[in-house]
Amino acid sequence: MKKFGLLLAGGIAAIVLLSTIGPMLGLIVSAVLLYFIYKKFLKTESTGWKIGLAIIGGIVLIASLHNIPAIIGVAAAYVLYLVYKKWNSSKVIFEKEESDPFINFEKQWNELKK
Repeated sequence: MKKFGLLLAGGIAAIVLLSTIGPMLGLIVSAVLLYFIYKKFLKTESTGWKIGLAIIGGIVLIASLHNIPAIIGVAAAYVLYLVYKKWNSSKVIFEKEESDPFINFEKQWNELKK
């Protein structure tokens, strides 16, 4: 039942991640553009060019605000990572428990003590 829950959560997270790839790419592109505009803004000496860069930066900032759903995609990617990590850790625990004779011996010894 635990695996089914992990599979369901992973499937939903994968669908959400795939549906928000477009906004994620848009947010990345606009963030890179804002970075370069900011760097150019700091280097320029001309007041007119600074005003122009501020206007362009404002337009790019507004465009990046339209890509806010990308944050949901990042959260879905994180959930998918957690599901993957939990899925693999549960396999390792079960394999280790079955293959290690000392763990089984300790369990049986504790049962005999009771």
